[in-house]
Amino acid sequence: MEEIDPEYCREHNITITRRLSGGGAMYQDFGNMCFSMVVPAKDQKFGDFKSMVQPVVDGLKEMGASNIEVTGRNDIVLDGKKFSGNAMYTRDGKTFSHGTCMFDVDTDVVTNALRVPKDKIQSKGIKSVRSRVVNIKPYLKEEYRNMNTFQLRDELIKKIWKTNSIKEAEENYAYFLDDEDKKEIAKLEQDIYYNWDWVYGKSPKFTVQRRKHFNGGTIDARFNVQNGVIENAVIYGDFFGPENVDELQDSLKGTQYAQGKIKDKLKTIDLSRFFAGIPQDEIIELLSTQQ
Repeated sequence: MEEIDPEYCREHNITITRRLSGGGAMYQDFGNMCFSMVVPAKDQKFGDFKSMVQPVVDGLKEMGASNIEVTGRNDIVLDGKKFSGNAMYTRDGKTFSHGTCMFDVDTDVVTNALRVPKDKIQSKGIKSVRSRVVNIKPYLKEEYRNMNTFQLRDELIKKIWKTNSIKEAEENYAYFLDDEDKKEIAKLEQDIYYNWDWVYGKSPKFTVQRRKHFNGGTIDARFNVQNGVIENAVIYGDFFGPENVDELQDSLKGTQYAQGKIKDKLKTIDLSRFFAGIPQDEIIELLSTQQ
């Protein structure tokens, strides 16, 4: 929640999920190419991103992006601007490293999807290091600039495997997913990557503030969220109502910190008992909106 603008993502149908390797948030569209490497853990020093990404770096240099360097802990940059971030984890004797390659990403969406006001959410979770980002497309030789991302992928495959034919690379090195693989992938999607408990339920404890001034007074709500669930709610303000907000605060405890769940809970409560002169739908919008 601290890394993204959930409301923007919801309005623009951007899927939010979480990866096994951790780290800060990243944005993906079809202008971005991902690459992954899987090697025996005994043969790979954990955290050595430079050696893992070297085949991709060498391939891109051949395609014209000569001023590339691996910097910091896990970034690949062009002229000091980031176009690739990488992450790594080890499991069952294998080390898995994966990264991005911004080729023709909509950078306006990046800045909107990965933006949240600092005073709205605070936690001890891992933060992304915000860097200047750039698409690699303008840095490539002219012959590669009219490619789409899938063609970029094929060109890189040819460069990595030292062949002029993608068909030859496929015949010698490719693994093609069969029906059983696709079935297992679909199961992983439903069990993990589209699963609310995995995406949000594993989040570190964080606090949220929602504040707005209405004609009937100001509402300032604070939520403590643990494992994606509201464990405590406190509502301040100069509003008036015939009943104390303690009952409302208690009713929100145990609710998933998800817009739909909060709305469903609030719709069962007569909010005029606590906030006189403030429309119920506006209160619900304030307390449920996640930005």
